[in-house]
Amino acid sequence: MRQFILAKSVATDVNDLTKLADGAVGIFYDNDGVLTLASTKNKVTKEASLVLGRSAELGGPVVLPLYKNDFSFVRGNYAGSTQFTATYKVPAPTYIGDYSIIVVLKGVDFNVRNKWTASVHVTDTSMTAADLAAKLAKAIENNSVSSGVTATVAGDTITITADKKGVDYEIKGADALFGVDATEQTPGHVAYGDAAYVKDLADKAAADAGFSNIWSLQDCIETLYEFGNEDQHSRFIPRICAGETMSMDLTEPDAGSDLQSVMLKATYDEENKCWRLNGVKRFITNGDAHLHLVLARSEEGTKDGRGLSMFIYDKNDGGVDVRRIENKLGIHGSPTCELVYKNAKAELCGDRKLGLIKYVMALMNGARLGIAAQSVGLSQAAYNEGLAYAKDRKQFGKAIIEFPAVYDMLSIMKAKLDAGRALLYQTSRYVDIYKALDDIARERKLTPEERQEQKRYSKLADAFTPLAKGMNSEYCNQNTYDCIQIHGGSGFMMEYACQRIYRDARITSIYEGTTQLQTVAAIRYVTNGAYSQILQEYGMYPVSAEMQPLQDRIKSMVCKFDACTNAVKEAANQELLDFVARRLYEMAAVCIMSHLIIQDATNAPEMFSKSALVYVNYAESEIEKHFNFIRKFTEEQLDNYR
Repeated sequence: MRQFILAKSVATDVNDLTKLADGAVGIFYDNDGVLTLASTKNKVTKEASLVLGRSAELGGPVVLPLYKNDFSFVRGNYAGSTQFTATYKVPAPTYIGDYSIIVVLKGVDFNVRNKWTASVHVTDTSMTAADLAAKLAKAIENNSVSSGVTATVAGDTITITADKKGVDYEIKGADALFGVDATEQTPGHVAYGDAAYVKDLADKAAADAGFSNIWSLQDCIETLYEFGNEDQHSRFIPRICAGETMSMDLTEPDAGSDLQSVMLKATYDEENKCWRLNGVKRFITNGDAHLHLVLARSEEGTKDGRGLSMFIYDKNDGGVDVRRIENKLGIHGSPTCELVYKNAKAELCGDRKLGLIKYVMALMNGARLGIAAQSVGLSQAAYNEGLAYAKDRKQFGKAIIEFPAVYDMLSIMKAKLDAGRALLYQTSRYVDIYKALDDIARERKLTPEERQEQKRYSKLADAFTPLAKGMNSEYCNQNTYDCIQIHGGSGFMMEYACQRIYRDARITSIYEGTTQLQTVAAIRYVTNGAYSQILQEYGMYPVSAEMQPLQDRIKSMVCKFDACTNAVKEAANQELLDFVARRLYEMAAVCIMSHLIIQDATNAPEMFSKSALVYVNYAESEIEKHFNFIRKFTEEQLDNYR
């Protein structure tokens, strides 16, 4: 993958930029000869350069100076009247995926639609740099019709000319963006919590979901930090902070959702004092990473989860072949691999037999929160595309956004986006609190009050994570579907970004646990009353006078959720509970998100008041739908569905 993606850097100010990290992204401006990070929240406020780090063997770093000479861009058109020329030397492709150039409008959020993009999808890495340059040049001209931009090719070099104000390309160093999730004890790096992490991940996913996968998998280091030993911390955490990548190798051809069926074999090598791994892993995201967390069967003769342990495999030790890179529907920028372990050297992470029942559960919860963030980013991208097109497209003498059928779709898209983001942030807050207490417990004994608080927030994080992952991934798919619908026939054409966003979104409700599995994880919090208790607490939070009527309506929604829950429990039929579990899960989720969105609207009415009203209207209709189904459904009707 060679993605020149605009994304907010979260690293501290960097003056020594001689060390490059593959895939690192930063925005710098020239501060009296010193390259300094230039980002304020989600905006770039100075003339700056977007820098993508690449090692020397891959062609060196790439820099796209932004906004120099008042460069601006609005919906595909350059603004200004001065001619400029820029050249770029294209590297030979080394990965299957999208090779893109993206430039974003000065002074606006990174992920809004106002950007100019040229992209080529490479399926054969034997393609020469010259061939890729020719295809990119053609894409540049195709995507800049009427903008005054032309592109010519000489070998592997593209020359871009425009009768507009613009920028030149130049080469500078890059910061180490990786390592943002590292522990505070890591020298030279400042840790930040899950709340900041998921926000950055959502920003990157809105720009490119494939890139966000590679970036987000550094979060695997959290599992190694939590369960690995001090020696492993000292050897592996700095490498991830320096820009190396990670993967989690769980799935096998015969073990997908049913991970207790994993059969990749781990045997201890007495002579070399190490573990050896043999077997096949399938559908491994970023499968050619530097460090792998591997679930393998260490206990001979076992067939369930109690025989599984977690191992660390270092690519530098060899012994693993990438047998296949999957040809996927979407997220082309992220390689999904089939791996063959051939007596690969590995080391145990944590204790034997706890690989699945403890370590993978922690790993998966982090991954699921990451997919929730990716889903929010894709929802944002879909909304941006749909809104911009609806404003531009005119039919019957007016912009289509003026038609109720269209602004109804857009308003619901925005409401789902805002409500889903609120759920994501609340979940990450719970995770941050219990992890902070975990870290304190490493240094000293917790007080009884702290232990109680740790238990409470750990439970809240466990209850909210399947809601955040499942609902945001479903909303993501719904929003990208509606985005294409707003585009009409144009949305079905490959030239429009909405088709890529739609394809990228489809996996979110499948990987790291399908929505059906999120329901399984969450249903116990329905039946044990945990969600009901949370909703009662939320109902007591003060809200603004404008939001008070909505809060009253939400309380009525919660009563219907409780009535359905009690009716199903009283039936005492496990199959019936399993059958209606998804409906109960969604009822709990929309009630929780309704409370969260009115809290946001209370705190920032200018941003969320409309979304709060639209979402509660939507949620209320969802509650009525499920309430009517569950209250009228009898266990005798199950025969009709079998």
